[in-house]
Amino acid sequence: MQDKTKLGSVGTRVEGGVATITFEHPAHNSLPGNLLGQLAGAITGAGREASVKVIVLKSEGERTFCAGASFDELISIQDVEAGKRFFMGFANVINAMRECPKFIIGRVQGKAVGGGVGLCAATDYCIATKWASVKLSELAIGIGPFVVGPAVERKMGKSAMTHLAINATEWQTAQWAKEKGLFNEVFETAGQMDAYIAHLSEKLAASNPEAMRLLKQVFWEGTENWRALLEERAAMSGRLVLSDFTVNALKK
Repeated sequence: MQDKTKLGSVGTRVEGGVATITFEHPAHNSLPGNLLGQLAGAITGAGREASVKVIVLKSEGERTFCAGASFDELISIQDVEAGKRFFMGFANVINAMRECPKFIIGRVQGKAVGGGVGLCAATDYCIATKWASVKLSELAIGIGPFVVGPAVERKMGKSAMTHLAINATEWQTAQWAKEKGLFNEVFETAGQMDAYIAHLSEKLAASNPEAMRLLKQVFWEGTENWRALLEERAAMSGRLVLSDFTVNALKK
């Protein structure tokens, strides 16, 4: 039997000063631990590359941007340390995005769930299609959006984050997400979205790198404690994933 947690890939393509980082997984672009590690490494690497002026983060396919945590991997967690280690994968990606000195543009072609919403929130400018509904589904399986919560709250505010966290089974539209600040632009089609991203990334690639680096520091001011904060949050989720409630919910 094939191990689904080992499937998927992360790739980086650099052209005209724009690094496009693409991830994919056959289970609706979910993110097992190995892909989370690759994604954090790709973002950090692009941030250090002098030829890269701006980063575009995207996933493959048409339907789903990111389904969040890999259920196959969640089910396989047997102890608290393994649980914390898995959720640290998301913490490491968010911190890599936060600490990256380059602007990160998010391309969101479809639905974003759980950790996928966290990825959207950790971008510096997020562009979506009208099909990009969002949901923080963690409470429905007995956990909570602890690791992605700070990024979502920073981008959307506590009220909208609370709304998503409590209504864990309810999809919110891309337009709702734009009104709350998660998305900066929402387009009718992927073609329109891609044309806008190409235009914006080209303009940014020609902008002053030092000015953009300093602006990014300003944008993320007040998050300097996130290395410790997100580790604490990962430990919370790591404990909860072993609860009887969550084990039974995942089996269903």
